[in-house]
Amino acid sequence: MLSETVVDSLFPADLPDPDHWERRYPPRDLSAGAEVTRFAPSPTGYLHIGGVYTATIDVDVSRHSQGRYLVRIEDTDQARVTEGAAEQFAESFDYFRIGPDEDDLTGQYAPYTQSARQEIYLSYVRELLRRDRAYLCFATKEELAEIAQRQQQAGALPGYYGKWALWRDASEDDVVKKLDAGERYVVRFRSPGLTGVRVSFADAIRGELTQDDNRNDVVVLKSTDPRLPTYHLAHVVDDHLMRISLVIRAEEWLSSVSLHHQLFDALGLPRIRYAHIAPLMKQDGKSRRKLSKRKDPEATVSYYIEQGYPVEAVQYYLRGLANGRLAELPLAEALAAPIRLSECGTAGPLVDMVKLDDISADYIATLTGEQILDRYTGWADTFDPELAAIVAAERPLALRALAIERVGVDNPRKDLRKWSEFRAVYGYFFPELFEPVDGPRDPRFGFFEPDLVRALAEGFADGYQEPGPDIAWFDQIRDLAARLGFAPNQKAYKQDPAAYPGSIREASQAIRVMLTGATRSPNLAEVAGTLGRDEVLRRARAVTQLVVAGGPPGARVERDHPAAAGRQRERLRRPGHELAGDGLRDRDGIPEGRAGVLRQRVLVVRDRRGTAADREQAHGDRRAGQSAAADRAEQPALACYAGRWIGASERKDVLVPLRRYTHGSIFRPEPPNRNR
Repeated sequence: MLSETVVDSLFPADLPDPDHWERRYPPRDLSAGAEVTRFAPSPTGYLHIGGVYTATIDVDVSRHSQGRYLVRIEDTDQARVTEGAAEQFAESFDYFRIGPDEDDLTGQYAPYTQSARQEIYLSYVRELLRRDRAYLCFATKEELAEIAQRQQQAGALPGYYGKWALWRDASEDDVVKKLDAGERYVVRFRSPGLTGVRVSFADAIRGELTQDDNRNDVVVLKSTDPRLPTYHLAHVVDDHLMRISLVIRAEEWLSSVSLHHQLFDALGLPRIRYAHIAPLMKQDGKSRRKLSKRKDPEATVSYYIEQGYPVEAVQYYLRGLANGRLAELPLAEALAAPIRLSECGTAGPLVDMVKLDDISADYIATLTGEQILDRYTGWADTFDPELAAIVAAERPLALRALAIERVGVDNPRKDLRKWSEFRAVYGYFFPELFEPVDGPRDPRFGFFEPDLVRALAEGFADGYQEPGPDIAWFDQIRDLAARLGFAPNQKAYKQDPAAYPGSIREASQAIRVMLTGATRSPNLAEVAGTLGRDEVLRRARAVTQLVVAGGPPGARVERDHPAAAGRQRERLRRPGHELAGDGLRDRDGIPEGRAGVLRQRVLVVRDRRGTAADREQAHGDRRAGQSAAADRAEQPALACYAGRWIGASERKDVLVPLRRYTHGSIFRPEPPNRNR
């Protein structure tokens, strides 16, 4: 045992005794049964969703008992502190509403960051040394490695204990010599535990447990600067002085309970109750494993924030994992009902993201349009500022879109599960975002021939009627489909599929694609009414506005909506061509056609798919009798004029005859006939 003179020489002369801290942090004035809980994350990495799960239980237990809940940052392992982790903690606490009841500004038990409590810990380390419940250890890394090797060879239990503890029984003279030589040291706890001894304790979740007593002389004060303790001593001191009554923590700390009880006893402090919760799990094939930040994006708290899951949905789901009883209650009741530690299982609950998506969709379906927009824009201001600005400018349109199949119905739509999906689910309502379908060859039109898609678009636009109280809106699609030869229903189509291009179902699906860009959407009449007549016609007619031949299939010029700021008034929707603006130009900017042929302004493109030399070679190949397919592949771009496609090759004596179509139709040029 070291003399008090040697012990005190290791610490600042004005270091307070533990009694000072006992007076500084007195017992809390709370009613009987009130629980004081804490969540104590380490900033050595970003917060795991399991941390939110634990904190959710901490918050609930304290508040349902009229107690207190606090957050303590355990950063004694300074070498592993991750930059930005503390800021992410604060963001997560705010988002998931698990912020503490007290902090450095308001709490009587501050500071709540361990690295700021160094003086407190040193007082208790000195007390352990004075009581001979700790000792200085100068063992080197090489010596510790040798001990581990010898234990393995001897079949002994690993650790630093008994005869393997080199400095446990060192004389004061040996210690002083090392100190005088300036040797660095750690302070180790002198464990009273013996190999083979079993101890029991009560866990608030698992009941009575028995385990091997701690035999290891663990490090309680590191040798690094600043001199900070390990977790084992720091949490014992902090939980006592902050007057924590119940520590809820992960089951990985179960094996340390006997050590922690030894430390409480050695310092003469009352033991604190523990509750060890099972970890969150994930189904991986046929087996289950712990949810991992390295493998699973949903393990990290930032995933839920960036995806925009409503906090109520996540909290409801996590509470249901803690107590299965809560998963059976309506959301509002489940959020208000207490979590009971006695109902927390000892097997890790399985995280099911499909289930969370369903819960989130159910919750969002209960919100009004105004509430959705307020919640969405709060999220989108950070994660989708472009759409946030559009929604703010077009709020009436957004509210009309959200009202479709949600207002005045028994079962509102549940197609929005998280805020990151708002763009995909509702983005097509906004002209600034909607990309008109790229022509009748678009794969979303399925097996329809382009001419049929074009006829549907033109017929729908030409006879369009807006939804109204006295209008059977869908009849216009039914009549159009009948004129174009579609079967009146699916049954008739299945009976004789060769007689029809499809049924009324497929025809309406094509109209849906034109208006929404998707094969699924809410009620089409309500969508059309929300978009308004002008926007409906713009989208339908965009399918037929095709002006490029000889280029990629479906190449077209789109006349943009006037609200689409920053876009060209007319622009090509496929790569490989561009507008010239004053007449049809070929690859090298040479005007196509012959003088006097173009009598009014036409939509034009510049074809950039080859050089003049390439084109000359192509003409030479055609003169040598190359196939018609190759001929078509090398045709220059053409323009539409007065209902006819007009154009010519670079050579003035070789004209390209064209089939006649209405303005905007897709066309395939016929090969040149050199006998004409």
